[in-house]
Amino acid sequence: METILSVEKIEKYYGNKGKKGNITKAMDDISFQVKEGEFVGIMGPSGSGKTTLLNCISTIDHVTTGKIIINGQDVTGLKKKALETFRRDELGFIFQDFNLLDTLTAYENIALALTIQKRGETEIDSMIQKVAEKLGITEILGNYPFQLSGGQKQRVASARAIVTEPSLILADEPTGALDSKSSNMLLESFEKLNQEFGSTILMVTHDSFTASYANRILFIKDGRIFNELVRGNDTRKQFFNKIIEVVALLGGDVGNVL
Repeated sequence: METILSVEKIEKYYGNKGKKGNITKAMDDISFQVKEGEFVGIMGPSGSGKTTLLNCISTIDHVTTGKIIINGQDVTGLKKKALETFRRDELGFIFQDFNLLDTLTAYENIALALTIQKRGETEIDSMIQKVAEKLGITEILGNYPFQLSGGQKQRVASARAIVTEPSLILADEPTGALDSKSSNMLLESFEKLNQEFGSTILMVTHDSFTASYANRILFIKDGRIFNELVRGNDTRKQFFNKIIEVVALLGGDVGNVL
């Protein structure tokens, strides 16, 4: 199976090296790989470095040392314009606060990325209809964000993230702003993206229930990988219980329960 993401010995420092004691090491020699079609969760207590890690993988931030290779491209060496093109063509983003444009319908929000890629109108419509059907949002495509529930907004945001068929989908606390019912619907949508579309997903979450939908979990503590769990043949409830055990060792929040 092809390696979509390879993180190689990355470190990230914040602060001024000229002032003693004023440097923070946010990431400390982190290495891991994500294969095509994997659904990987990243967990860790507040301040562990998980968000910094996601920001560097998403090219929003830059590593101090090390390499991040996505679909064969070392993104740590790309200049601004090349980065923008790479981000547009290779990455899909799902944010906690949806980031939908209020003046556009759900259909238009999803179509925006395809329009930027200069896809034809017929092709755009075909791609949107296919994704909308899978995520159960066909009937709300004509609605504006203010007419949608939180769960519907997040599924529209998910459709926008995958419609360009990116190499990697990055999700940052995707259920953080949702109630439990909407969270369940979104996570079931993620399972569909992963299992039916073959989407490769990397998701940061503090919530054990959310994490239990992933196939593999990387636990970050003090800027380093502390532990790894692979779901294997476990039921989601069994996997959830294993996640709870590691979270307890980390000293982080347990989050929701089944």
